[in-house]
Amino acid sequence: MLTTLARAATRRPLTVIVLWVLFLLLGFGLGTGVFSRLSDNVADIPGTESEAAAQYLDRSDPAGESITGVVESTAVSDPALRAQVERAVADVRALDGVAAVPDPYATPGLTAEDGRALIIPVTLEGGLDDTAEEDAVNAAAERIRQIDAPEVRVSGGPLLGTQIGERAQEDVRNAELISLPVVLALLLVVFGGLRAAALPLVIAVSGIAGAFLALFLFSEVTDISVYAIQVTTMLGLGLAVDYGLLMVVRFREERRSTEDVVEAVHRTVAAAGRTVLFSGLTVAVSLTGLLVFPSVFLRSMGLAVAAVVVVDMLAALTLLPALLARFGGRIAPAKVRPGREEGHVFARLARFSARRRVAVVATVVPVLLVLALPVTGMTINLGDAKQLPSSTEARQLYDTLDAHFPPGTGVSPITVVLKPGAQTGTVDRIRALSPAVESHPLPGGTTVLRVRPPGSVDGPEATALVERIRDVRGDEPIEVTGPAARLVDFREMLAERAPWAAVTVLAGIFALLFAFTGSLLIPLRTILTTLLSLGAALGVVVWVFQDGHLAGLLGGEGLDALSLTAPPLIVAIAFGLAMDYELFILARMREARQRTGDDQEAVVTGLRRSGRVVTCAALLLAVVFGAFMTGGFAPILQIGLGLTLAVLIDATVVRMLLVPATMSLLGRRAWWAPTALRRAHDRFGLREETPTPAPRVTTKA
Repeated sequence: MLTTLARAATRRPLTVIVLWVLFLLLGFGLGTGVFSRLSDNVADIPGTESEAAAQYLDRSDPAGESITGVVESTAVSDPALRAQVERAVADVRALDGVAAVPDPYATPGLTAEDGRALIIPVTLEGGLDDTAEEDAVNAAAERIRQIDAPEVRVSGGPLLGTQIGERAQEDVRNAELISLPVVLALLLVVFGGLRAAALPLVIAVSGIAGAFLALFLFSEVTDISVYAIQVTTMLGLGLAVDYGLLMVVRFREERRSTEDVVEAVHRTVAAAGRTVLFSGLTVAVSLTGLLVFPSVFLRSMGLAVAAVVVVDMLAALTLLPALLARFGGRIAPAKVRPGREEGHVFARLARFSARRRVAVVATVVPVLLVLALPVTGMTINLGDAKQLPSSTEARQLYDTLDAHFPPGTGVSPITVVLKPGAQTGTVDRIRALSPAVESHPLPGGTTVLRVRPPGSVDGPEATALVERIRDVRGDEPIEVTGPAARLVDFREMLAERAPWAAVTVLAGIFALLFAFTGSLLIPLRTILTTLLSLGAALGVVVWVFQDGHLAGLLGGEGLDALSLTAPPLIVAIAFGLAMDYELFILARMREARQRTGDDQEAVVTGLRRSGRVVTCAALLLAVVFGAFMTGGFAPILQIGLGLTLAVLIDATVVRMLLVPATMSLLGRRAWWAPTALRRAHDRFGLREETPTPAPRVTTKA
């Protein structure tokens, strides 16, 4: 199959290249339109109580969205400033689509006790279409910003999503500007020539275009999270470099045994292409676990990232062979130093781990388990503007409120919907749960209570209050919504569906690894060692960002919890990435074992031939993830650190030490499978002809 694909790509290379250029133009043209469609609603889950109540309020409550302006000065009571604020309030009230703007000087709680700040809340009319709402928000925000004061900030509501989307676009652009030159420089070191180094970057650019286009297409049918841009671009860029590196390294090796460039391309695709294919499938399968969750955010992320992985895989299997067929004759074959074993450092590591296999396992496993311990205390929340970089307007508004107003000011309330039939006694007990309760009626006999929780919008006090309200209401027609209620429902959804997601992913990975190796024990060993590295990486993320250790060194801070987006994405993506390196190594072990039949030497040869690629790929991925962490957005910092650590731990400690040690412990049993399954694999497993080993001769570059 792969040989056929390679022949098709090399038969008409210019046609293949032109088709991919058209794809790139489409991705960077149409695909970038997704930046204007990003949503910051990640906790909505169809069918939950909080979502049903929110939809009911959207239909019934005449009040619409709201934004908030904050004015800071040495004395907001200054007559000149007060006159400006009052004129701005009057002008905003007169705007189309604006329902209410209270007088900040006459409304209790809107002027800070220290006299240095005031709040201007703007409530929009309900039922506005997207265009009318956007016009009203922009006009109101612009008018408030015209107030001549030392600091004027406007954010919240639909404006917050716009600000985050603009920040996401800026972060992606900066990350690309940082990562691509660094990656190119590292590839130049690896290959020693510009032509070979540039090819993985071509695949990387294809991955970025695929990320934009996939997200744009999905935005036509579902909401796309603000986190999706960084995550999909980060992964698309990283995997593309991985696959391009693997293919080009193998091509240079094959060039040592043949001067026919096209034949070298065919051999490359037959060997390394099989690894790329299985790697792409395993990453995609790892992300299918996100589809088990009913969360629109998780499902859309799973589909979008899987689509990007497929684009990278197809680019490596079609575009790269076409480029190699057209320009590969100018790429020098890999050099062999006479009298020195190729990959001797990795061979020594493999032999050391094989000889000291029990000691290696007894040392590495406990260390990884200790690193994973913080996961047992992990908690998640929605987060607030504190997650944003200090340079963003939303974060500056949050800091101003925190500095000048009592705790809880600006915190979104818990919304309790009392439908007809709710008992008076039950309502009174709900009111008694908090001293800060506001009430207003809706048409049809429904009443809405807005309960101000203590602490943050989704802190433990707020979520505990949601659970107490739901306990008090019993079976009566009372529903609870708001950010804290959404978080409670999201946590329950994760707890309920996570086991099913794990079973789905592990079963799929197990089946793919069996198809790749023909063994039952290797997939089991691979899953267990991967879970160790994944747990260690996630444990460090919890220790840094939840517990607050060393977070400042990364431009973040301790937030007492992780963003609810981080753990599921880290687990799904890191698991797939770890499979990448496992397959790189197993492919070489399998080839060596088929040639020699020596199980122990196959372990050494496999690591010797793949260790350099795995190490370079991990380093390049770490550069890509690190570049995306420069934006300072807390969820991306958490995801970036988690993926970076997972990749580095897996590519070094696990693959270089634990894999050869465990393979040596298993010996010939590692490749065992029952007779019936062995026959099934021999008949139906995806196999390509193993290329003839390249003669080890020295060739001048």
